[in-house]
Amino acid sequence: MNGCAYIFLDEAGNLDFSQNGSRWFVLTSVAMRRPFSATDALDGYKHDCLEYGLNTEYFHCADDNNHVRGRVFDIITESIETLSIDSLVVEKPKTGPALQVDARFYPEMLGHLLKYVVPLEIAKGATEVIVITDLIPINKKRRAVEKGVQRALAEMLPEGMRYRILHHSSRSHFGLQLADYCCWAVHRKWQTGETAYHARIKPALRSEFEIFRTGKRFYY
Repeated sequence: MNGCAYIFLDEAGNLDFSQNGSRWFVLTSVAMRRPFSATDALDGYKHDCLEYGLNTEYFHCADDNNHVRGRVFDIITESIETLSIDSLVVEKPKTGPALQVDARFYPEMLGHLLKYVVPLEIAKGATEVIVITDLIPINKKRRAVEKGVQRALAEMLPEGMRYRILHHSSRSHFGLQLADYCCWAVHRKWQTGETAYHARIKPALRSEFEIFRTGKRFYY
């Protein structure tokens, strides 16, 4: 197995902590090793969409039509054994006021997720870790995310182990698009109660951790 673990990160829900905001916020990681069979299949399907007449630049679950969404979940299902999915679930009304600012919320939530995921990848033989997030448009938030990822990796990785933190447009990498789909499915379960899409990724879902509900990490 390739010794480099790729960890793609995505989020669902908003950071509006008022009554107008979403109740749930979800961070999801999808860990993969090369070769990426799922991304190869997505590349083929993207070109199928273009030849069909759709102007498909990239896949985004919330915006894709039902047919496209269903086919992308088919591809995820077909490649399910190559994916390791973990989600951290935040019930936002339980978030204390001091934690609601980006400079604390992002680093701490990302840290909790990566402190769980990274040791699992090391146990599977990873000798290098590359963490890739979507582009973060606000510099202040970008620094907060970078700080959280760096802190978590510094605490969990063996001394001298190589790691990198990259911020790429989701348009540029099918791994980020897979993370978007998986995160959407988990968030939809918590936000609306619909579990059909969640069930499709469940074989690769190692855990969902509801962080403000003590002891409630859901293993599959």
